[in-house]
Amino acid sequence: MHEYDTVLKSLLQSPQNTIFEKIIGSRIDHWLNVEFPEVQQTRVDMLGVTVVNERDLAGIELQSTSDAKLPLRMAEYALRTYRLYEVFPRQYVLYVGNEPLRMPTEIVGPDFFCRFKIIDIRTLDEESLLNSPFDTDNILAILTHHRDRRETIRRILARIATLETGRRDDSFKKLMILAGLRKLGDSIRAEVKYMPILDDIMDHDVLGPVFREGEQKGIREGEQKGELKALRRIITQRFGQIPAAIDQRLSKLSTAELDELTARLLNAKNIEELFKG
Repeated sequence: MHEYDTVLKSLLQSPQNTIFEKIIGSRIDHWLNVEFPEVQQTRVDMLGVTVVNERDLAGIELQSTSDAKLPLRMAEYALRTYRLYEVFPRQYVLYVGNEPLRMPTEIVGPDFFCRFKIIDIRTLDEESLLNSPFDTDNILAILTHHRDRRETIRRILARIATLETGRRDDSFKKLMILAGLRKLGDSIRAEVKYMPILDDIMDHDVLGPVFREGEQKGIREGEQKGELKALRRIITQRFGQIPAAIDQRLSKLSTAELDELTARLLNAKNIEELFKG
């Protein structure tokens, strides 16, 4: 989660976004140091002073997986925040994972009670983030529930394309990192081919090689799948149904190995001879 964490914090802590008004009902005035001074350091993801007043703190945790011990962690954060600032924070968890949200939102003891809110980012209004004048909001829309995934990606890319070169590169890199949470990297690469930012991205020192490698990987995987399908069909026609163990071996072969197998196919008298050695 560390890579996603860094990008999410960068986007969320930018003054140019509207997401906290949607989550906590207020903008953040400024952020506080969230590393508690102790031998075993405890680090809250984000702790901000809202625009309401200096005594109104909002603690925000980012979560990408279910954690049954989350309430205990949130209680510890609340108590340690109080120790440091003498005020209890309003606590929120922003869930960015793929699995259904099933975490408890409170911890209760005989004389102790701690409650916080969990917001699944997929429930935020995608349209308002896409229509926002802030590109940070636009990028975060990749994590929401999409009415039309392809159209969402196109609109985010169109917004990034309007940015100046330096910010455009940075925004695209952040988009690709967050896309990993939704396994949308390939979908974004496919759409970039039709966007005016393609040339800049392909020429970029860092992003260009990564993008080209992604394209080449997709081409190699496509070739391998196509050749594997054809080879399975020919083997079945010659020797009958392919045994499960051999079929499993087939699926792990590279394109070059499939080519070699195809060359041996005409001379093999049976499937065992085809795969010997």
